[in-house]
Amino acid sequence: METTKQYTAKDFKSDQYVRWCPGCGDHAIVNVLQKSMAELGVAPHEVAVISGIGCSSRLPYYINSYGFHTIHGRGAAVATGVKVANPNLTVWQITGDGDCLAIGGNHFIHSVRRNVDLNVLLFNNQIYGLTKGQFSPTSKKGQITKSSPFGTVERPFRPAELTFGARGTFFARTLDVDLKTAQTVMTAAAKHKGTSIVECLVNCIIFNNGAHGWLAEKENRPDRTIVLEHGKPMVFGKDENKGLALDGFNLKVVTIGENGVTRDDILVHDATTEDTTLHMKLAMMEGPDMPIAMGVIRDVEAETYDAAVENQIKEIQQKSSIKKFDDLIDSLEQWDM
Repeated sequence: METTKQYTAKDFKSDQYVRWCPGCGDHAIVNVLQKSMAELGVAPHEVAVISGIGCSSRLPYYINSYGFHTIHGRGAAVATGVKVANPNLTVWQITGDGDCLAIGGNHFIHSVRRNVDLNVLLFNNQIYGLTKGQFSPTSKKGQITKSSPFGTVERPFRPAELTFGARGTFFARTLDVDLKTAQTVMTAAAKHKGTSIVECLVNCIIFNNGAHGWLAEKENRPDRTIVLEHGKPMVFGKDENKGLALDGFNLKVVTIGENGVTRDDILVHDATTEDTTLHMKLAMMEGPDMPIAMGVIRDVEAETYDAAVENQIKEIQQKSSIKKFDDLIDSLEQWDM
């Protein structure tokens, strides 16, 4: 009788020394990823981890699997090729806010649009860390960096907005210090068929320390974030007495027990609805008036690009009279010398 091998995080740890700064949020993400891979039960030789360039993009070295550290911004293109060439592989793409949304922005939106079956971990520390502290596409307007000494005048990209605009089928968000939520969303991302985008809010202790500090404080985190779960009321707060309700077309925070508000008035999260309206509103919430949404925000079924390509090839092969190389040669124009 065959038994299924039970994997542990150790099975996915490589023998490489982890070369990230002590205190970098990336350490937490790689540890959670290894645990998630073990939970999924996919063998290391059935996994490929692809990255571009940046601090986060060193991650393939730290996973005991197939891996490819590619060039700047091209991780999505290579990951797409890997998945289409071998659909049986579980493919993870590791990228950062600079690698993904600047030089790699075009590849990002088209991999999302095509719905390639990739699991994308987008590390967002709102700075270029590897090149020593220049502002990135997600840096806040007015942020002082080495390349914006008087404050950047640009408005930042918001990964969720780009994902939904490219007709994305899966979007989740997690925080480097919230390991439980991180593992939940990574596991859900891997199980989703299609492009799964997980925005990982990570801290760069050297060049942008405290970028997400308002959320990371353990004492205040329950009041400043809301972890969304499909089919459950959107409740948050230390005492779980706050919730989200509709105010016309907008979301508002209400307190259960005040002004006649009951738990029945709280919105129930539906991650699977095709319409992006509420998903967008949830993903775009900003403090201090609104909590920041964590967890799986959107998880919608749609045909994947790699499956569509594979099915098209099979369909054409069945209809074609060419079954082997000799058939191809015989089908071409021929003449005798």
